[in-house]
Amino acid sequence: MRRGERLALLSKILCENPNRVISLKFFSERLDAAKSSISEDLNIIKNAFMLSGEGELSTIAGAGGGVRYRIKKPESEIKSFVETLCENLKDQKRIIPGGYIYMTDVIFSPEYSVKIGEIFAQIFMDREPTCVLTVETKGIPIALMTARALDVPLVVARRDSRVTEGPSVNISYVSGTGQKIQNMSLPKRALSENARVLIVDDFMKGGGTARGMMELSAEFNAEVVGVAVLVATGTPQCKLVKDYTSLMVLDGIDTEKGIINIRPDKITIS
Repeated sequence: MRRGERLALLSKILCENPNRVISLKFFSERLDAAKSSISEDLNIIKNAFMLSGEGELSTIAGAGGGVRYRIKKPESEIKSFVETLCENLKDQKRIIPGGYIYMTDVIFSPEYSVKIGEIFAQIFMDREPTCVLTVETKGIPIALMTARALDVPLVVARRDSRVTEGPSVNISYVSGTGQKIQNMSLPKRALSENARVLIVDDFMKGGGTARGMMELSAEFNAEVVGVAVLVATGTPQCKLVKDYTSLMVLDGIDTEKGIINIRPDKITIS
């Protein structure tokens, strides 16, 4: 196989397996090439990724080592994407009865959900989460894409336990806005003890659901390393979750004038 052909396949494999350590032996056997040739190819790809702002390629030493590709977009590109997303969501046609905003098409769009998941992964990657936790609602697509970008499993909490999932841990929590008592359930096999959990959701108003997932994680002796939401409301300012990251802030919806006040939030990109 020629070098150009190897470079194409190496790039494809790395981009399809972000944050996963892949050994040189695997590449050598897969492409039928010497490890020295593979190393030279990876150096070329590393420089290309760095110059183009597509991510970083690092070498992991040791017996179980290899190379790992991590998605790392420039901060300017991320901010531009979030601004574009805000403009999309400002369309007055998105206002639905009750003063809500329709976002399902964005959340369930592979184009958007993949990029949102990659941004969340980039923000929280250094905290080394071992799983992503969400609740069975519209946040599942972006939580799944975040888990993929981190190369960790996705865990989904349900509103009610299912007999097909075996014994479960159930908790009751208070919603942040309506002050209603709600239930949340997670199979005992879903989370390992001492897991490092990244909570991902699509929307936060009072923070009750996120707080419920934090309390549920505590039942497994798991550590919550971060909370990421796509949109958080500007009010109430005091949420039940103190430390969270949102990409956008919804300040309000004027149903009479057809105006949706949504803006990018201040985020720190590593």
